[in-house]
Amino acid sequence: MAIRFRAKTIGSLLLLFVGTAGFSQKENAAFEYHIRRAEGPVKVDGLADDPAWLKADVATDFYQVLPMDTSKAIVRTEVRMLYDDQNLYLLAVNYEKLDGPYMVESLRRDFLFGRNDNFLVFLDPFDDQTNGFSFGSNARGAQWDGLMFEGGRIDLSWEGKWESAVQADNEKWVFEMAVPFKTLRYKKGIDRWGVNFSRLDLKTTEKSAWAPVPRQFPTASLAYTGVLVWDEPPPPAKTNISFIPYALAGLSKDNENNKPTHFNKDFGADAKVSLTSSLNLDLTVNPDFSQVEVDVQQTNLDRFELFFPERRQFFLENADLFANFGYGALRPFFSRRIGLNAPIRFGARLSGKLNKNWRIGALNMQTGEDGQGTPAQNFGVLSLQRRVFARSNVAAIIVNKETFDYGSVTDKSAIKRYNRNVGLEYNLASQNNLWTGKLLLLKSFSPGVSGKDMILAGNLAYSARDWYFNLQLERTGENFRAETGFVPRTGYHRLNGTAGYLFFPKSGKVLSHGPLTFYQIFFDENMRYVESELPLIYRVTFLNRTEFDVWAAYDFQELLQPFDPTNFAGDTLATGTKHNWRAFGTNFNSKPQSLFTWSFNSRYGGYYADGTRLRLGGEAGYRFQPYVSISMAAQINRIEFKDNKDLPAGLRNRRFDLWLVGPRIDLTLTNKLFLTNFVQYNNQAKNVNLNLRFQWRYSPASDLFIVYTNNYFSDFSAARNRALVIKLNYWWNV
Repeated sequence: MAIRFRAKTIGSLLLLFVGTAGFSQKENAAFEYHIRRAEGPVKVDGLADDPAWLKADVATDFYQVLPMDTSKAIVRTEVRMLYDDQNLYLLAVNYEKLDGPYMVESLRRDFLFGRNDNFLVFLDPFDDQTNGFSFGSNARGAQWDGLMFEGGRIDLSWEGKWESAVQADNEKWVFEMAVPFKTLRYKKGIDRWGVNFSRLDLKTTEKSAWAPVPRQFPTASLAYTGVLVWDEPPPPAKTNISFIPYALAGLSKDNENNKPTHFNKDFGADAKVSLTSSLNLDLTVNPDFSQVEVDVQQTNLDRFELFFPERRQFFLENADLFANFGYGALRPFFSRRIGLNAPIRFGARLSGKLNKNWRIGALNMQTGEDGQGTPAQNFGVLSLQRRVFARSNVAAIIVNKETFDYGSVTDKSAIKRYNRNVGLEYNLASQNNLWTGKLLLLKSFSPGVSGKDMILAGNLAYSARDWYFNLQLERTGENFRAETGFVPRTGYHRLNGTAGYLFFPKSGKVLSHGPLTFYQIFFDENMRYVESELPLIYRVTFLNRTEFDVWAAYDFQELLQPFDPTNFAGDTLATGTKHNWRAFGTNFNSKPQSLFTWSFNSRYGGYYADGTRLRLGGEAGYRFQPYVSISMAAQINRIEFKDNKDLPAGLRNRRFDLWLVGPRIDLTLTNKLFLTNFVQYNNQAKNVNLNLRFQWRYSPASDLFIVYTNNYFSDFSAARNRALVIKLNYWWNV
């Protein structure tokens, strides 16, 4: 079996992309909200009794998005907006339809959307239907804020400086907020922004929006925003300089390496400088990220590296300019490569919009020696993005990693003097968001490497209410290197096709159901068939938002390098051996409006070397609204091998049980005071991790953190290491 994947294939896709790009008028251009200057003070207290609100226009008569987008919303929502010289104000009155308590998971910031009664606003200051901001709250006052990118995705790791309040009674809950213009990024003189309002009411299981959004898209989809019409252009942004110093003190003990208790004290600072109202310069000196929440561990039975998202605040604003270039497993830049095992000394990032059509991102970070033989290194990234057609864009990126004092490096096979990536991509997003896609070209430069160092890839997807399909092609050279990126696999050709269909019954308890399948096939660089996967899935979604699916799959893999199928035992299967198996499984998620929620997933079938694999997993949680949330996640993978002569001796007639267990307790005394206790038992990694994290937001965007971590061997025979850190930072507007 073979396919030919040439540049003309990508060229054909490009013609199709251009044909679907579209120049038509914005979908919801007729939905206009006229915002006026406040004729008096506005106090953010959730009481809605300021006289200024009486003069504001009212946005109401929301449209239902879920369970079906064919009618007006049954729960009533009223929204008003005002502004003055400093702030943008919003008041949302969320009326109740059914009796009973409000559904909220906790008071934690950036809550899970689907598990909370909530109200959100989406702002598109350039009305380019691509980038923007989101603010909101759940029914008990927990804040939500994030940066919007790629037309509808939201990075909730971003934190802006703003304030809000919520008041609730039996008939309604009221959300009131004030966002300083300094927090937003917009261009002087633009008096028409994109805007939409979203409401989720779990008792009625209704999601609604002011400007209608098709049910297959999130209410955050900027392609379907209405228009925020200013009675005069927003106040021009004044000089905005923020200084954010921190100080910390801590104790650490490394028992595993028999090191004495170490006392650490440190300080550093970040700074934010608004060069224009839409272009920001971030600076950092000696940053510390000890307060960042620990990663949720995964059992890794894959042949390649797992991806863990960036959580460090400095790298997050406008992160899509850097991190979203390419595909999920074809990323030329991945910020977690910076400072992973070496201290960051200083860094700078310039990011934002030059005008409605151009965006820029420039990043430079300097690390010090890691104490393990790696000298100081410099990381630089430059990204440019140009809007084309209605919502599409063309982007370019340059990534450079440079090693200083290279003559002192002893292992020059592991550490190269430099590694560089350059790339171009075209991102398609049609006016109505039905068509999306990407064309990508990447090339790497490394000492002593030439040829077979490029990536060529593209995909085209169609998303309607009932139909979905996607076609993706990739060609990756075996010598492509992205040392500051995430490209876990090279030297292959890949074809991936996906198709799905949904039925919508006119009555009954089922909202939708239908099949989904995809077929992916891999070839080596000589176009020899080496791997494929074919799953068939049937999904059912109920009116109460319970979800269930069942699936079956066939896999084939030829190993191109030795592989330990347990990622645990240390015995490997030989290069060139071929493996195929069949498996089936289920997934279940309970309705989110219950105080007790649970999920379950299973998998049973074949595995490498005629083995079998059973996976059982799930999560159960209970919330004492709104202050305490308790959950327990667990997964076991049982792998069994027969007495097969082709197996290494260490795997023959053996059974391996790989456990991953994670209890978690979230205590949210207020929406500014949080305590999280998280334990992870992972016998594959031979580790038990305890993380206790206290956070007090004593002032907007200013925090006190107390973090305790302790790691044990998985058999609890001894403690590996432990640390206690106290960190204080303060956001100071100069």
